[in-house]
Amino acid sequence: MSEDKPMRLEIRDRRGNPLDTGPARAAIAVLNGRPLAPNRGTSLNLDWLEQVRVNTSAVERRAATLVTRRTVKKDWQIAWMLRAITCMDLTTLSGDDTEERVRRLCAKARQPIQREIVEKLGIESLNIHVGAVCVYHHFVETAKSALEGAKIPVAAVSAGFPAGLSPLEERINEIRRSVESGADEIDVVITRAHAFGGEWQKLYDEIVAFKDACGPAHLKVILGTGDLLTLRNVARASLVAMMAGADFIKTSTGKESVNATPPVGLVMTRAIREYAEETGMAVGFKPAGGIRTAKQSVEWLSLMKEELGHSWLEPQLFRIGASGMLGDIERQLEFHATGRYSAEYRHPMA
Repeated sequence: MSEDKPMRLEIRDRRGNPLDTGPARAAIAVLNGRPLAPNRGTSLNLDWLEQVRVNTSAVERRAATLVTRRTVKKDWQIAWMLRAITCMDLTTLSGDDTEERVRRLCAKARQPIQREIVEKLGIESLNIHVGAVCVYHHFVETAKSALEGAKIPVAAVSAGFPAGLSPLEERINEIRRSVESGADEIDVVITRAHAFGGEWQKLYDEIVAFKDACGPAHLKVILGTGDLLTLRNVARASLVAMMAGADFIKTSTGKESVNATPPVGLVMTRAIREYAEETGMAVGFKPAGGIRTAKQSVEWLSLMKEELGHSWLEPQLFRIGASGMLGDIERQLEFHATGRYSAEYRHPMA
């Protein structure tokens, strides 16, 4: 995003009242020494959106250097991989999902690393588990039951996932039903046509309706960045989602032809940083789709640390939507412990 930021209009909350951007009382993050509160949303600021500029070539150069600026080896590399597991949304979103598959996935969420590897690494006391389990609405109650007693949230993909083109009232009702079934987090997909058509008021109103339907559940807004055509649209859609009250902004459904990429991640994290600086509120980030290796997990963690700082290395503000990545991380952990790589089939997800 542009380095030259013109003066903003006064930031107001969604009811039109001036927003207090002073030190937050219940901070969930710290950015440049400033405590940040959870996101409550603001009024839609069209002037802010109009000022958004993205230098695509500069973003691509910066994204390319991020993966080379920070290299970690041996024990430090293992520590970063373990952190990636704690920030992972373990997910099954297949047409042939069954209750038994969801229960097996939840068992993997409780114990993502084989016990013998945990013992060889000497990390029993860390009690490593994933950040959340993500399923279709139909399986929320199954997941909640399978995770009873574990401090692992259940996320439901709602609002007409993955296209987001069903009638708005149906999408809102689906969110409410997921929350009533026990979902702790709701992953919604926006109407992408609002974004590439520049219909920001419609997009804002849609996400506000989703947020209201979530009640106590956290709202994770999927932008479908592969469909948004330009990085400027990505930046603007990110800001609108945050203004509307999103707790997380997420790159993709994982079903698009282009999913999470470093340039998109850089634009979205810069938008999160700008929003935090203007409002005093923190929003989480979730890349999803196309992330399959342990090496990629470290690269995404590096991006978060470089752009947003330590607070965004925790599951309350960072998630990775990449279940297939866990198997590769397990293989890397076993190699570190034994000096031998194991076959992929020894590390099933469900």
